[in-house]
Amino acid sequence: MQGSQTSDQAARSPSRLKYWLAAVIAVLVIAGLLTSGILVRLRAETAVNRETAELAVTPVSIARPQRLSPTEEVVLPGNVQPYYNSPIYARTNGYVKRWYVDIGAHVRQGQLLADIETPEVDQQLQQARANLATAQANLNLSQITVGRYQRLKNTNAVARQDVDNASGTNSANTAIVQADQANVRQLEALQSFEKVYAPYDGVITFRNTDIGDLINSGNTGPSTQLFQIVQPGRLRVYVNVPEVYAKQVRPGIGADLELAESPGRYFHGKLVRTAQAIDYTTRTLLVEIDADNRTGEMLNGAYAQVHFKLPTASSAFVLPVNCLLFRAEGLQVAVVSKGCAELRAIKPGHDFGDRIEVVSGLNGSEEVVINPPDSIVAGQAVRIGQPTVIGGSK
Repeated sequence: MQGSQTSDQAARSPSRLKYWLAAVIAVLVIAGLLTSGILVRLRAETAVNRETAELAVTPVSIARPQRLSPTEEVVLPGNVQPYYNSPIYARTNGYVKRWYVDIGAHVRQGQLLADIETPEVDQQLQQARANLATAQANLNLSQITVGRYQRLKNTNAVARQDVDNASGTNSANTAIVQADQANVRQLEALQSFEKVYAPYDGVITFRNTDIGDLINSGNTGPSTQLFQIVQPGRLRVYVNVPEVYAKQVRPGIGADLELAESPGRYFHGKLVRTAQAIDYTTRTLLVEIDADNRTGEMLNGAYAQVHFKLPTASSAFVLPVNCLLFRAEGLQVAVVSKGCAELRAIKPGHDFGDRIEVVSGLNGSEEVVINPPDSIVAGQAVRIGQPTVIGGSK
């Protein structure tokens, strides 16, 4: 009996061992699963906390101020005009007998442009010369009479009254001769106006006459313009400069002219004078640029883009305009400093459209926030979330 009980206990011992081993393994598995779930949750919570903390920091992109070059280019429209531009009128009444030049003709100073027929002036001149001849004859006679009376007055052969009358007649005849001579010279001058001459070397740009046209010199009505002559070898270019640049444009600075008919090609000019006053209506300063045009490539009356190289302040910087903050305290920018935002007051200069000049408030080493949110405040945590944008120079 004892042997059989012993064998039964020996048979049950391995079964119990297997049972306990299975129980331990099950407990370990359950513990592992619990531990794994806890770790996953901890990692997820840590990630959520980290993401929350990151989202709490405002991401920004930045621009670095770029120092302006010693000169800035300013492009303004200009009107090209000839150095001399003269309308030519007749100085006597008559009819056009012949004209010798047409538009586009290059003429020399003193060259004959047209003949005007003035029969009335010719007849008046003949009459004036005849009157002068009569007056001269009377003057000669009176001079002879005075000479005779002067020789006879000491002999009492003539009365003193007759001597005085002869002297007075001689003086009157002298004045008549002088008046008739002036009248002849006046009519000769009018007759000389029958020929119209070029006042200087130039180009005829306008002709408003033809053979047989009645010409009015302006004495009895509106005068008739015969020609228009210009001197294109040297051009004047007039530019209205905005008031903000008025102090920078001074006589002596250079200017490059670009014409619509010659894009990409520049003609050099020089600023020679300014109006020294701001126009009340346009708030601009009128300046004049002289340009050499001996080649004739620039046409007067053309529209030009004038490129000025103006000096700038050495301490000025340029920033994109979307960096600006408009606050009650004035114009500001947000600067990244040690991971936080710092608001910096600035003083603006010239507005270049997409960029603006900053004349004070920056030293050039700042990281300026682009498109700062309206809610940004000083000390707010920020992080650079996009590549740095460099503000280009002007």
